[in-house]
Amino acid sequence: MIRAAFWIVALAAAGLSAQVREYVTADTHTRYELLAPDTHSFKIIYEVTETRPGARFHFNIIRPGSEASDESVVDRVTGKPLPFEVISGKAAVADGSAGEQRLQPEAHYIRVKLVRPVPARGEARLLIVKTYKDAASYFTEGPNIVYARSLGIPKNAIVLPAGYELVSVNTPVQVATETDGRLKVSYINSNPGEVNVRITAKKLP
Repeated sequence: MIRAAFWIVALAAAGLSAQVREYVTADTHTRYELLAPDTHSFKIIYEVTETRPGARFHFNIIRPGSEASDESVVDRVTGKPLPFEVISGKAAVADGSAGEQRLQPEAHYIRVKLVRPVPARGEARLLIVKTYKDAASYFTEGPNIVYARSLGIPKNAIVLPAGYELVSVNTPVQVATETDGRLKVSYINSNPGEVNVRITAKKLP
């Protein structure tokens, strides 16, 4: 049983995904909070900095196969909500809002309108919150729960549901205990592409 407040797990590294990563910066961080296993859902808290000069919008892809809900976007500088809408890549290219950013035509994105265009050598810091339902990524396997997903963001944290302990993970991670007792599995992606991460956990007696 893993109960240490901080533990290093060094296991075999996972292979790279062939999918193209969304535009991100080195300080981008995503936190995945696994909800009750029977919901196949997890809350995503995504911190990203938009640095493309002249950008008027930020596009956050809704991964194909995932059902998104409860979206919200906040400007990290002011703490105020930002307007957003869900739009296809094809529509964003057609109306010019995508600019020079290459979007997947058939994919859908959360299009966030920034407070102002990003100045040269400037940035726009955003906090995007959403909930995904995705039975292919979060499911049960016998007595265990499994979170298996390709992660391309530089910094990632996966928080297990309350009352669960880690059984295995297929890539080196750090494990810490949250103040509420949940275990947090942190992973830094230093690869040029996505890595297929698989985490298995079980309910404590």
